[in-house]
Amino acid sequence: MAGEDTQTTAPAKRGTFFQRLYVGNGALDIIGKRKRLYIFFSALVLVCLASIVFRGFNFGIDFEGGTKLQLDATGAKGAISTEQVTKVYQDTLGDKPESVQSVGVGATASIQIRTATLNQNEISRLKTALTSQLQPSGSVSDSAVSGTWGGEVTQKALIALGVFLVLVTIFLALYFERRMALAALITLFHDVIITAGVYSIIGFEVTPATAIGLLTILGFSLYDTVVVFDKVKENTRGLLGLTRRTYGEAANLAVNQTLMRSINTALIALLPVIGLFVVGAILLGVGTLQDLALVQIAGMIAGVVSSIALATPLLVDFTMRDPKFQAQARRVAARKANIAAKAAGAGGAAISDKPESFDDGTLASELRKERALSAAGGVPVRNPSAAEQRRRQGQPQGKRPSGKRKH
Repeated sequence: MAGEDTQTTAPAKRGTFFQRLYVGNGALDIIGKRKRLYIFFSALVLVCLASIVFRGFNFGIDFEGGTKLQLDATGAKGAISTEQVTKVYQDTLGDKPESVQSVGVGATASIQIRTATLNQNEISRLKTALTSQLQPSGSVSDSAVSGTWGGEVTQKALIALGVFLVLVTIFLALYFERRMALAALITLFHDVIITAGVYSIIGFEVTPATAIGLLTILGFSLYDTVVVFDKVKENTRGLLGLTRRTYGEAANLAVNQTLMRSINTALIALLPVIGLFVVGAILLGVGTLQDLALVQIAGMIAGVVSSIALATPLLVDFTMRDPKFQAQARRVAARKANIAAKAAGAGGAAISDKPESFDDGTLASELRKERALSAAGGVPVRNPSAAEQRRRQGQPQGKRPSGKRKH
């Protein structure tokens, strides 16, 4: 029938979820689900804060003070292991030491015992038991560990943290904008609270190495956030004069475009840290390496998740408070409603509420077309000349009289 000859435009092929996730053209609607994400992150932060306040931290002897004993790692019966030293300690004092670890290699190798403060009687009994049962090549030495050293290291780490945050705020405000700087700082505080909460909940020992490692993860988290924000800045350049998509839709596309990069970067960064933990802590028994690795693993995971699911949603909410972006969002909604009405009247497919799928090339092409149309609409209409008016009216065209008479 003649009335059924109207052609409908088929929707573009979106591909499978994993294809769109890999390509980065709109597999996840992060911005659309940001309220649920806010609830999740808020609950997580509250749990961590509650654990920090009521449960507290398991501070090491560098903060609390204690006693350190040291003996050679070789003896009359051969090499002395940390397991043997731990067993002698438990049999003598009936408790476990804070840590027993090997230090150095070869002829200078030794074993250090770090424990809570012991009185002179306990120290004497322990040294006698270690000497008689393990027979180290040298004497067993002991020393007191002051808790002020850990406090000094932590104080300097906090000063470094403050300087870092000030410099980061200035950089983000100058390179991007104040809204991005605020969103990035909130994300950094989230990462610090989550990492500290993990230490409090699980009961990991907090040492000066933990405070130092906490500073390293802030740089990683900030780098990941800056990568996403840079893509948001690229996608939203000149957005106020366009009606293709809202700020939230452009930001969601930026998150999807950088998602695989963030995941791959996190995996590559975690591999050496996990290797540091396995080799340094489990195989070699070096407690300092364990402290550094644990805080970095927890912080990197928190940083990747927050840069994807928290930083950009916060940025969108801060930006959409601007009346200019609110007006642009209304124009986008009106345009989509107009297209949907035309499609419904022509029997075409309705517009989907799902996020649009675009790769970088398609996005750039669409933005160029819309900017060209916008620029063309702003060109003033040229008034026709008198000759053009006569030509349109069918009047003969000829030379205008010069005013001279022929003789």
